[in-house]
Amino acid sequence: MHVLGTVGLPGSGKGEFAAVAREAGVPVVTMGDVIRQACRDRGLDPAEAHGEVAQALREENGPAAIAEESLPHIREHLADDGTDTVVVDGLRSMIEVEAFTDEFGDEFSIVSIEAPFELRAERLGERGRDGTDTDREQLKKREERELEFGMGDVMDTADYRIQNTDSLEAFRADARELLSQVGTNDIQH
Repeated sequence: MHVLGTVGLPGSGKGEFAAVAREAGVPVVTMGDVIRQACRDRGLDPAEAHGEVAQALREENGPAAIAEESLPHIREHLADDGTDTVVVDGLRSMIEVEAFTDEFGDEFSIVSIEAPFELRAERLGERGRDGTDTDREQLKKREERELEFGMGDVMDTADYRIQNTDSLEAFRADARELLSQVGTNDIQH
């Protein structure tokens, strides 16, 4: 069994890593889905209130709230899907890392997906998922909020790093290679 958590600033490639995992038959639990559902439960638009609701969930239920809400989904995949690997998309803080480490011990690892700001801003502009993705000042504010949660510390303690600065296919190949090695003695820390 192995639980692989991803961390990375907006536009780094976490979603693409998750897509590669799904294509390989590895279940993915997206922590952002917990936040998006909480937005909908509160009658708010996830595109507009994501950060605000993420902060509110942590204030209301403790700093590990989103990780704790994700645990049943991870356990379900491990029990029901007959899989021994699950990807958790979107770590934000060391408290979340502690929640997963407490639950899964040495079977939990972190993958930091990294790319420079300008490249990420360009990717987000092309993706255009929400209005803040195309405004560099808004992106910087979003990053500051993410880093305030402790994302930089999580990135610093990652077990694995993928530099996503080349082509999409090169990144996908790196992701496939890492996923294929999880749970074997060949994996490189």
